[in-house]
Amino acid sequence: MASKGSALTDRRSSAGDYLKFLQAWLRKPRQTASIVPSSPHLGRLMASQIDPQGGLVMEFGGGTGALTRQILATGLPRTDLEVVEINPGFARNLRRDFPNVSIIEAPAQAVVAQSAGGAGAYQCVISGLPLLAMSKGLQSAIVTEAFRLLRPGGAFIQFTYSPRPPVADSVADALDLGVERIGTIVRNVPPATVFRYRRAVDIAAVDDAQLAF
Repeated sequence: MASKGSALTDRRSSAGDYLKFLQAWLRKPRQTASIVPSSPHLGRLMASQIDPQGGLVMEFGGGTGALTRQILATGLPRTDLEVVEINPGFARNLRRDFPNVSIIEAPAQAVVAQSAGGAGAYQCVISGLPLLAMSKGLQSAIVTEAFRLLRPGGAFIQFTYSPRPPVADSVADALDLGVERIGTIVRNVPPATVFRYRRAVDIAAVDDAQLAF
């Protein structure tokens, strides 16, 4: 259970994040899909997929840092986290609020060249991007880039406000990905569901290992 102090901090952060999201949405409604940042409850569920000692993590769509905050709360070293944020105002605030975290101000579909680890170096890519609102072409480009970053066995974690998986079946099939539903957070506005994508070959390898055990 969260302490009173941490709960108060969460409320203050959420209030400030809401104002920043609302301002960004008013300026660029197509780039900022929601006027409400992710709740700490959603952030904690997504961050629970990270191994704090497991190496590099990439976050797509840092926004106001609501998810970034929960990722760092796992104990992951700041130097192991990189955050992609295309909005200049959000990127500037992220650099101020999270010193020693690398902020990449670029489209999520073109970050491998700018990343510290490069292709195949990341344990996890966590995304707050509105994939369901995107064209299949853009969706495919972003997910392809995520799996270029991921090492074998790595996972792409994505939340959505819809009960259905956020990556189109045709895109997942073309990339040979399997999907698992992690959970739904009702204490989020609106309620959100978290999904985990992995390469089908990696899922099969885990299943085989469990059967052998």
